[in-house]
Amino acid sequence: MKVLEGLKYSKDHEWVKVDGNKAYIGITDHAQHSLGDIVFVEIPEEGIDINKGDVLSVVESVKAASDVYTPVSGKIIEVNEELEDSPEKINEDPYTNYIAVVEMSDISELEELLNMQEYERYCEEE
Repeated sequence: MKVLEGLKYSKDHEWVKVDGNKAYIGITDHAQHSLGDIVFVEIPEEGIDINKGDVLSVVESVKAASDVYTPVSGKIIEVNEELEDSPEKINEDPYTNYIAVVEMSDISELEELLNMQEYERYCEEE
């Protein structure tokens, strides 16, 4: 399982890369391994407001469909439309293939997320 330094992680297996007040959000390597071959990614709508814990997307694999929850609140300002035609990119590299970018409305929500070491421990205990 690959976990990257410098990202924040949720217990629902989403990662967050912070760039100023922007949060790039995707699913972790652990999540994509658990799902197996990803065949569909529901792309969220740009411009909508979303609250922490809301469903951001749905990722479907040959095994199951799984909700992707947003770990932060804000407005969706960008989506990764490439995933519509090539959902398997998440299997190839989950950390460069984000699902959406959220302009955060409450940066303090990041404090509730896990760092690399905490996330690795969490996955081992799961």
